[in-house]
Amino acid sequence: MKNFAMAATAALLSSCSLLVPVEDDPVRHLLDSPLSNRTPTAASPSVAVAKPSLPPYLERVELITRTGDGRLEVHEKNLWSEPLDAGITRVVADNLRRLTGSTNIQPSSNFVAREYTSLVEIRIERFDPEPDGSLLLECTWKVQPIGGGDAAPKAFRTKVQVTEQESLGNPMAGRIVAMNEALAQLSRSIAKGL
Repeated sequence: MKNFAMAATAALLSSCSLLVPVEDDPVRHLLDSPLSNRTPTAASPSVAVAKPSLPPYLERVELITRTGDGRLEVHEKNLWSEPLDAGITRVVADNLRRLTGSTNIQPSSNFVAREYTSLVEIRIERFDPEPDGSLLLECTWKVQPIGGGDAAPKAFRTKVQVTEQESLGNPMAGRIVAMNEALAQLSRSIAKGL
C-alpha cells in the first residue's frame, strides 16, 4: 500500500508539472507606409485626413478574418498596437505626404485649428482577407472642400495577394504587408483627386 501511495503521489506531481500554464504573449501589429520616404518640401496641398468609418466587426483590438461560410474568426493573440481607424488615418496621411511632397497633410486630430483647405473622408466596407488568400479593401472616399460645397464620394476596390512572410516570424505578417499595400493603392487614388 505504501508503494502504491508513493507511486500515486509521484504520478500526481508529474501530472501537475504538465498542466502548468504556458505564457503565450500576443503579437502586436502596426500599419506602416510601404511607399518610399522622401522629405516633404511643399506647403500645399493642405489636407486633413479624418478617421475612417469602419464596420463594427473591425472596431476591436484583435485582428479579424472572415471565413468562406460567413463566420468571423477572432485572432486573440494578434492585436493592433493602436485602434485600426487611427492607424489607417496615420498611414493614409503619411502616404499622401510622400506622394505629394506636402508638409501640410496630417490626420485631422493633429491640426490645432482649421488650417487645411480640404478633408479626406473614407468609409470602409471591407478590409479583411478573403478565403482565396487575397486581402480585400472596399471603400468610398471623398475630398471634401472646407470652404463649402459637397464632393461626391468615389468608390474604391482593390485585392492584394497575401504572401507568406514566415521570415518575419508571424503568420499574420503577410496580411499586414498586404493591408499596407492596399492603403498605398487607395492613397494613390486619393492623391490624384487632390
